This record gives sequence, structure tokens and C-alpha cells, in this order.
Amino acid sequence: MKKEITIVLAPDSFKECMTAKEACEAMERGINKSGFPTRCIHVPMADGGEGTMRSLADATGGRIFTKTVSGPLGEDVDAEYAILGDGETAAIEMAAASGIHLLPKEKRNPLITSTYGTGQLISACLDLGIKKLLIGIGGSATNDGGAGMVQALGGRFLDENGNELPKGGGSLGKLRGIDLDRLDQRLKSIAVEVACDVSNPLCGPEGASRVFGPQKGASPEMVETLDENLRNFAEVIKKQLGNDVIDIPGAGAAGGLGAGLMAFMQASLKPGISLIIEYTGLEERVKNADMVWTGEGSIDFQTQYGKTPYGVAELAKNWNKPVIAFAGKIGNAIEPLYEKIDAIFGITEGAVPLEEALAKGPRNLERASENVARLLAIKKDCKFFYDE
Repeated sequence: MKKEITIVLAPDSFKECMTAKEACEAMERGINKSGFPTRCIHVPMADGGEGTMRSLADATGGRIFTKTVSGPLGEDVDAEYAILGDGETAAIEMAAASGIHLLPKEKRNPLITSTYGTGQLISACLDLGIKKLLIGIGGSATNDGGAGMVQALGGRFLDENGNELPKGGGSLGKLRGIDLDRLDQRLKSIAVEVACDVSNPLCGPEGASRVFGPQKGASPEMVETLDENLRNFAEVIKKQLGNDVIDIPGAGAAGGLGAGLMAFMQASLKPGISLIIEYTGLEERVKNADMVWTGEGSIDFQTQYGKTPYGVAELAKNWNKPVIAFAGKIGNAIEPLYEKIDAIFGITEGAVPLEEALAKGPRNLERASENVARLLAIKKDCKFFYDE
């Protein structure tokens, strides 16, 4: 008699194509079409980047809200944030308010872009009475060390004459004092955890400005100015608050937002995939399952460095579970991935324009899932799937 098996479906989003939740649904539709006796458990995943907030909400039965906040250059943007299923934990992505995707290339200028909108999102979460805040900090347009975020929450950054500095990393060289008298007191009663997958310090050759500044529109001269300004920012923080953040790994993430979150909110920085695994309860579901399916839009040699499919596979292998991964595109040098992932399947049907491939993504994933399930179904001699 056929034995029903349990498969945990734990994909990331397929960028510009489907959310992680939609990917789970497409996988299950394909499995169901095959007739293979399966119980599917959906655990939408992310790695701390785009899609993290939605995946956490979907995986925990949470709710998503929208707030109009200040974008990187002060323009209004509608940004989403989530309250997870426990009702006490909020999740935001700084890129929703302060992301580089919000600005056309010709308007990117890290001297004046600000994380102010990220602070407004945090305030909106505090209004809902949360006890914990999870923040994904990838994809920023900013280089202000999180100063704008603090300003939105009531903090003030002052020059030598006691005047408040304008927003943006370009003004931090004039910073001489920090006024936190009006900083939102609710911050003291919450824990803050940050999904951060880079280890860059705040300043220096591997710091925020030199490594990430150019992609945000910084010229070589601007890079030098921004680096010096963040160094001054760190020195004033150390002198006035007693927090030495300049060389902490991850301080340079998101234009120094990592440093700002640690200095002003006592945040802890964690690898993104580890944080998502924890809050989705993935391990408990995996250890009681027979197999794990994962995937995302592109899988290549970089996948082994903190990306969702590899992180899911590492966890699954801790419990000796087979792992299958799906990708819209399979890149080069994927051989190391087979240490954790048993098989990788591309879902695209031949050479088609990108727009067509994206539009057909859910259907293609459904079809690929059906075919893999049919392959599993013919293994009638495998005791893993069938009773004797």
C-alpha cells in the first residue's frame, strides 16, 4: 500500500515573479496533479532581503499593514510592515522605506538620502504595542549610519552651534552632539533583531562607504567624505553614549544602519536565514517530515553564502532529510551545492524573453513540481515511500 509522505515546502520568493507563499502553492498544485500521496507543509522563507517581511507574515499567520512614509529623498512612499502571528512581533524591511529601488539611477545621492522613513515604520510598529522588532536591512539607498531613522524617532543630531543637522550622510562630519531627550521611550521596552548578511565594519577599506557607496551613486570624492563623516559619527557616539560600534562586523550594513541600530536600539545582528528559520519554526517541521523542497529565482555558486535554498538544505541535512531545489535560472559552478542539496531543477521552458518567463513562473514551477513528484512515484521499490 502506498504510504503518504510529508514534504516541507520552504522556498524563497522568485523575484518579480511570485512570493514565497505563491511558490509553495504552485509546488503543491503540481504534487497534487501527480497523484503522489503527499501531505504538504508550507513554510514560506526568505534570507533577510526582499520578501522577508511578507514571508514571516505568511509563515506565521500574521497581518500586513501599509503606511505612507518618507522615501530616501523625502518623497512619499507607501511601505508595508507586518505583525506576526503571535501579535507581539513586528517585521519590517528598511528597503520598503529607504531602498535603492525607490530611486532612479540619476537621483541616487548618498550625501542626502536618509533612513528617516525606516524610523517612521518603526514608530508605526510601536503604535501596535509590539514587544519585538525584526528588521531586514538589505538594499538601502542610504549612507547615513541610521541617523535619519533616529531623527524620525525623536533624536536630534547637533552641530557645534547646537543647530540640528539636515538629513543625510553628507552632514555627519559636522556632528558634535546627540540629543536623545525626546527619543521614543517605547524603544526601551522592545528587543530588536536585525537580519544582516554582511560583515563589513562601519569605516575603512571594507566599510559602508567604500564598498557600497558607489552603487548608491557616490563618486570617489563622495566616498571619501562619507567615510570620514561616518567615522566622526562613530566617535561622537562612543564619546557621548559609550557605544563603540566602528569595527563591529555588520556595522557597515545598509550604509551604516547596522551601527545605528546597535548604538541607539541595542539591536543584535544575525544572519538573515538563521533569523527566518527561527521565527518560522522551520526546524520543528523539518525534523518531522520525510523530505524538503526549496528554491528561488536564481541558484548559482553564490547560493552557498547565506541564500535561502542552501540555508534550508543545511538545516534539513542536520535531520538527514532529502532536499530538492527549484530555480528559474541555474547558474554556473553549482557543484558545491550538492553537498547539501540532493537535486536542483530548472523550471523555465526553453529560451523565452524574461517577461514571458516571469509571467509563466508559477505555471512552470507547478509543472516542474508535478514531474518531480511523478518521478518519485515510480520508485515503487523504495521503502522510504512505500510499505512492504
